[in-house]
Amino acid sequence: MAEKKKTIDTFKLHDKDTGSADVQIALLTERINHLTEHLQTNKKDHSSRRGLLMMVSQRRKLLDYLHNTDTTRYQTITKKLKLRK
Repeated sequence: MAEKKKTIDTFKLHDKDTGSADVQIALLTERINHLTEHLQTNKKDHSSRRGLLMMVSQRRKLLDYLHNTDTTRYQTITKKLKLRK
């Protein structure tokens, strides 16, 4: 819970922001990284793998939206999260 709050505080656009695309992408990235570690040790956990693929797809859609609407925010968040080189 503290990690989630810290992530929201890092990526929020204004004081009461909890649902902007930036925050959603950051939270999804955090969950994706955690689940990836889990799946490296539990290779047969197919239901979690499906959930991971759905989260990656959702993040991709949000990144595409951000890229089409505000390119500078897209570039900023991809650099902060190290999603692109």
